[in-house]
Amino acid sequence: MKILVTGVKGQLGYDICRILSDRGIEHRGVDIEDFDITDAAAVNSYITDYRPDAVIHCSAYTAVDKAEDNAELCTRVNAEGPANIAAAAVGVGAKMMYISTDYVFPGTGECFYKPEDATGPLSVYGKTKLMGEQAVKQATDRHFIVRISWVFGKNGNNFVKTMLRLAETKTDLNVVADQIGSPTYTYDLSVLLCDMIVTEKYGTYHATNEGTCSWAEFAAEIMRQGGKTTAIHPIPTSEYPTRASRPLNSRMSKDKLVENGFSRLPDWKDALARYLVELNS
Repeated sequence: MKILVTGVKGQLGYDICRILSDRGIEHRGVDIEDFDITDAAAVNSYITDYRPDAVIHCSAYTAVDKAEDNAELCTRVNAEGPANIAAAAVGVGAKMMYISTDYVFPGTGECFYKPEDATGPLSVYGKTKLMGEQAVKQATDRHFIVRISWVFGKNGNNFVKTMLRLAETKTDLNVVADQIGSPTYTYDLSVLLCDMIVTEKYGTYHATNEGTCSWAEFAAEIMRQGGKTTAIHPIPTSEYPTRASRPLNSRMSKDKLVENGFSRLPDWKDALARYLVELNS
């Protein structure tokens, strides 16, 4: 099997390629230097030349707040890009995995969103990621759409690294406490995605580490496990305004993983502990 992974410079693309290498699966990780996903001709030329059996599409415009003022660019990358990738994948007979987000939901209530639940994104970012999902679904039945949330990994910036950096100079930090979700270690997630891509169990899935918390609880656990003394003060979202609206409820049901024979990911606190070891090694 031969797999093409887009967004290799990002946290998830980097770890997926690590797992594929460990498993001896032929693959190629690509990024903007290789081809522009918004250029349909360039995408088609590259994929036609490489002829993968599967494409794992991790590339995305993820600057959630900047997206509000750059809707056109965000749409090109998050909606037109996946459409181009999917069309080229179909052309060479490849299946496709599209990495999506909890931001496709409105984030109301306290339910655990199921893959089939009604979407209703609040932000430009969420709307364009949903458009990307729809484009992939329209292009091919041989697709995996995997919604993820709150990711942290070795290769790139994330909330964990930010908290540890701020802890070097801050004795106190205010962190939002009314947004609830599941922190997700890209290494754990990559193991699942590499298990999934070699199957024919197509459809829409949710994949995060187990357990839920608020950003404030996540921050406090980072400080505890990281041996930091910085105090975390919980605040409501209303006291930390951002350009883009965030979902207050990012809980997502992973029952479909089990139903299709895939393993749930470890608890997020366990994942954080292993990630901190990786950062310090």
